[in-house]
Amino acid sequence: MLSAMESKHIKQALQHEAWRTLRIMSEFVDATDTLTRIGHAVAVFGSARTAPTKPEYQRAIDCGRVLASKKFAVITGGGPGIMEAANKGCIEAGGASVGLNISLPLEQKPNPYQSIELTFRYFFVRKVMFVKHASGFIIFPGGFGTLDELFEALTLIQTLKIVPFPVILIGKTFWAPLLEWMRTTLAQEHGTISPDDFEIFHVTDDVNEAVTIIHEVLLGKRAWATRLPRFPSDPPITEEEGIRPGIHPRRHLQGDAALGMDNIE
Repeated sequence: MLSAMESKHIKQALQHEAWRTLRIMSEFVDATDTLTRIGHAVAVFGSARTAPTKPEYQRAIDCGRVLASKKFAVITGGGPGIMEAANKGCIEAGGASVGLNISLPLEQKPNPYQSIELTFRYFFVRKVMFVKHASGFIIFPGGFGTLDELFEALTLIQTLKIVPFPVILIGKTFWAPLLEWMRTTLAQEHGTISPDDFEIFHVTDDVNEAVTIIHEVLLGKRAWATRLPRFPSDPPITEEEGIRPGIHPRRHLQGDAALGMDNIE
């Protein structure tokens, strides 16, 4: 049995979490309402610390311009560096330039090249929006955040939770050490990934090639990740959540009694 003090504490915690859930839901609703209007889009990722003097910055500007010329909206994290460059190239070419900003103590200052700007409190909501509304990912050199988005996409594709879309890495020299570690340590030495997993992404130095691949996959002119199983529901995507259906979780316990809270009024 719970004491009166413990019961009061749990009630307050539940109330707090309930309001948090509503805030999370509001972010999903607001972002979905906005992003479903932009049409086909490509998410561009890369370091917030890339200076305008760096070659990668100019390459990201070019990437934004080429994407806009193919009628893709560009979605970035809305910050400086590579994100700013991609938004800049897109908006200068007359495209829909979207920034999914995140509230952070450091580094995240919204760039001025966004025609559509959303700000998120929760990282995981923002990550869902990138995947749900993108026809492909183009990933420039970056740090932890960039790697997080890369492996999030690869995991979802590998585990068949989303319909495969192109994941393109820009910068062969930058990505080479990571890819070599994946081949030797992960695939060959430990067998934690398979050789087929290298089919779900592509590495290039050419942003035109990257955009062409995504465009051709969207039009059905190029197959992608052909060794992965396909589900009948894949063409087109029919799931409301934008993901493939999986095994529904079991609920072994139900009600307040299962939580030891049957005595809470």
